[in-house]
Amino acid sequence: MSGALARLGTRLLDAVLPPHCLTCEAEVGQQGTLCGACFSGLSFLTAPLCEHCGVPFRQAAMGPLCPACRARPPAFAAARAALRYDAGAQRLLLPFKYADRTELAGPLARHMARAGAALLDRAELIAPVPLHWRRQLARRYNQAGLLAARLARLSGKPYAPRLLRRIRRTVPLGELGAAEREAALEGAFALGRGTPARIAGRRVLLVDDVLTSGATTEACARLLLAGGAAAVEVLAAARVPDPRIENAITGA
Repeated sequence: MSGALARLGTRLLDAVLPPHCLTCEAEVGQQGTLCGACFSGLSFLTAPLCEHCGVPFRQAAMGPLCPACRARPPAFAAARAALRYDAGAQRLLLPFKYADRTELAGPLARHMARAGAALLDRAELIAPVPLHWRRQLARRYNQAGLLAARLARLSGKPYAPRLLRRIRRTVPLGELGAAEREAALEGAFALGRGTPARIAGRRVLLVDDVLTSGATTEACARLLLAGGAAAVEVLAAARVPDPRIENAITGA
């Protein structure tokens, strides 16, 4: 009965307010979907990519691992993302992150669940990368937390929002080098109360909205592993390509 009532409510809503694309004004057949043009603008990440960190390759000849993972494997066991971080992905992620478009968590999480199906199967706990409390107070929500909660619901795995705390605000990491990013994140995170007992011997899936250099997830993964987690894997909505790989392939 509840399912029938929900379907009736959806039909009534669609009649009063015809569904529109999530990122433009085009009418679509179902609430919470994209029109054909906006959907075709998304770049879904598939092979070839680094088997460890999930960074996309332009060609398979690079081998199973990217140069960075060959030189220094990350602490997390694997990372995957649904989308390449480009203009198409930004049309979803920037409003989601900065403009209170929290309804975008559902569609993004569904794409993530497909891209990270193997990671979700292995996960025993699903946890978000935390925001510092001041930033969360200003934004009113943690976008990674919304994604993690949706993924937990889709997979039936436990949602653990307080495994980690961000105890120190950090500067934007985008323009920093690897050593500078590591220094900026030193002491930025801490385990939550009761976390060691909860993660002991368990596999944790760490969720974030955008995976850039991996420095933030690396810091979180090292902390969780030191606290007793059996393994940490990472699932993000989007992955920023490594410009060093892109330039090497294009000859720039």
